[in-house]
Order: sequence, then structure tokens, then C-alpha cells
Amino acid sequence: MKKHWLVKQEPEAYSWTDFVRDGLTSWTGVRNFLARKNLRAMRKGDAVFFYHSVSEKAVVGIAKVTREAYPDPTAEEGDWSAVDLKPVRVLKKAVTLAQIKAEPKLRDMALLRCSRLSVQPLTAAEFELICRL
Repeated sequence: MKKHWLVKQEPEAYSWTDFVRDGLTSWTGVRNFLARKNLRAMRKGDAVFFYHSVSEKAVVGIAKVTREAYPDPTAEEGDWSAVDLKPVRVLKKAVTLAQIKAEPKLRDMALLRCSRLSVQPLTAAEFELICRL
């Protein structure tokens, strides 16, 4: 069964535009145990929101997992993982953090409960609702 995720990235470091230009990226550099667990739970074909953090605070596009968890090549030590993602489509209109906070049906979303977590699970209902906002 397909799962849904949200990954966060500062647009000044790697934006949606960069991602689309590249056509594919390895999601590396995650150094949080819960985020690593989430990376390892991702499956090929899972849907992933691309969230611009810090300066924009908005979901800007949808990607999909093209390669499941493998050892992170950027890790100099430790047992860290990466996945490969491919852009699917930009959202017609970015969905801001303020919009997400204003929607009562999203009050339990990981983005609002664990705001610093860089790789987060979403329910199918959360994913579909954000796509409609």
C-alpha cells in the first residue's frame, strides 16, 4: 500500500526549482534517528511532498520515491540512510504553513507536532486534503 511523506529543505540550499532541473536527487544528509526511520520506511512509488522550510514555509511540489533506503554516501560515520526522489509536479499554488495550521483536520499532522523533523509521514487523508487546499 502506498504511503505518503513530507521532506523539508531550505530553498536557499536546494529548492524545488533545483530539484526539477536535476530531475532526480538522492535525499542525503539526514542525521536524525526518527527521520532515518522514516527514510527506511519509504517504498518505491510512495508520494512525497516537497516542503520549503525556514524562509517560505510551504508545500511546493509532489515527488515520488524511485529508490528505497540505501547507505547514505555522505555519512562519514554511523549508520545513516538515503533515498532517491524524482519530481512529479509542482503544486498549482503553494500550501503555506499558515494554511495548514488553519485547517482543523490537519491539527495532528507531524509538521505541526514535530516541526523540526526533516522527513515525516502523512496519512492519505492529510495528503489528499493538502492537495485540495
